[in-house]
Amino acid sequence: MASTETTTPGKDAGDLAGLEAGLDALETQQRGRTPFRQTLTQKILPPVAAVLLVLAVWQALVSFEIVDDPTKLPAPSDVWDVVHQAWLRGELLGYIWTSVSRGLSGFLLALVIGTPLGLLVARVRFVRAAIGPILSGLQSLPSVAWVPPAVIWLGLNNSMMYAVILLGAVPSIANGLVSGVDQVSPLYLRAGRTLGATGLKGTWHIVLPAALPGYVAGLKQGWAFSWRSLMAAEIIASFPDLGVGLGQLLENGRNASDMAMVFEAILLILIVGIAIDLLIFSPLERWVLRSRGLLVRS
Repeated sequence: MASTETTTPGKDAGDLAGLEAGLDALETQQRGRTPFRQTLTQKILPPVAAVLLVLAVWQALVSFEIVDDPTKLPAPSDVWDVVHQAWLRGELLGYIWTSVSRGLSGFLLALVIGTPLGLLVARVRFVRAAIGPILSGLQSLPSVAWVPPAVIWLGLNNSMMYAVILLGAVPSIANGLVSGVDQVSPLYLRAGRTLGATGLKGTWHIVLPAALPGYVAGLKQGWAFSWRSLMAAEIIASFPDLGVGLGQLLENGRNASDMAMVFEAILLILIVGIAIDLLIFSPLERWVLRSRGLLVRS
């Protein structure tokens, strides 16, 4: 019996050392650079193949005269010609910048308003009971409904555009943060209070970091609502002094019955939305998940 008791600790230590070495090896493999072939086959080729398939089906509908009216469905080459001509005239980047600058500015303003509002709703019971249902109702209200009253209140100007963006994005950001705070483990809060992290200090160091997954989801949804609200405002409240954004370009194509211009605007709106997601929100989401061990670096 004595011999068994003396050898067991050594054996356990050896097992723990082996386990630690295995974990170190796994961590080393995860931190290695992903081979280009894997990136190409898993991340680049699938979306490229999907785009090519859509273009092939689109061209087939035109070539085989399944849709034989070019005023309803122009060929991809016709849309490309319109985009190319807008680029040569120096107007293409202007369309994009007008909308993107408004959208990002309005979203940042919504972030400044929605974050403290979400914390207030999440942490104060009376405030949640008073305005929590209103925020949920505003989030489900179509953004286009705010355009007519915003025009009447503020007129045809950029302030009207920003007001519509705020009314569309603030509820989503606030509700996303509320959802994230509700999912924070009470153990974190008790541990924070034990260490002296109470009040604003506890909110900054404990609540906000723990609520990041829900908060980031709310930010992503808030940007989607910002972009949709802006497009609705530009389509409905078109005015020369406001400049020509992507929504205005879409409305101009409709007024001129120019389907190539309409498709140009739709494609540009889609491309901007995808680009913002890939450049900003997807990396932020991956960072949050990876920092919590929920996403393995491949």
